[in-house]
Amino acid sequence: QIAIVLDRAYNTIHTAIRDLEAALERGFPGVWNRLKQPYSGPLQVDESGRVCSGYKGQDPPRPGRARGGSSRSGRTRWQGRHGDQLTLVAACRDELTVIRAKKGIRYEGDLEPVITEAEDLSQRLGEVWTDGLQAYRWMEYDHRTVIHKQQYISPDGIHINQVECLWSLLHPWLRKFRGLSKHGLEQAAHTFGCVWSLNNIGASLFTLIDCFALSRFRSFA
Repeated sequence: QIAIVLDRAYNTIHTAIRDLEAALERGFPGVWNRLKQPYSGPLQVDESGRVCSGYKGQDPPRPGRARGGSSRSGRTRWQGRHGDQLTLVAACRDELTVIRAKKGIRYEGDLEPVITEAEDLSQRLGEVWTDGLQAYRWMEYDHRTVIHKQQYISPDGIHINQVECLWSLLHPWLRKFRGLSKHGLEQAAHTFGCVWSLNNIGASLFTLIDCFALSRFRSFA
């Protein structure tokens, strides 16, 4: 009976968290556009390695290794079903951060929508900085390929890639969740981008409340 009660409590809390994330996601664009942040920098885009839903958003686990002296295989980590492995794509422009989980790294279906979303939340894009991934050659924006290394110094000075710094912060955020479905991973990653953007501009708690309120208003519209 205790197990049943705890299971119900967990599901209730889990559902509440998912609902809050969904509300923040719906209300964020309207609140962010009202803030009218000035933009001067380029849009920086990067993609992570593939992450596995159901495994706390970490890299897909490797097969287990056989234990010494035993003919049986060692403990095998969960591999994930087909389609559960996703690629995180992030775009940063000044204080704005957009993160989405995508099925792959095709430009038209995976990378371009993230760039377009960042443009919709900011203003018309100037230069777009990416790594050397060949898929970016299809973009119609002014494109610049940069080297994503911490100690790289370009002819114009020191290059600091905002997106590269995000991955070391995002993965611990995802690991806080016991397990994530495919949809849960997508939503948690995008929520991190919204919260990170608001934190970058020093937004108050009332701004978060505005996001939830606007989302609620739209649900009744």
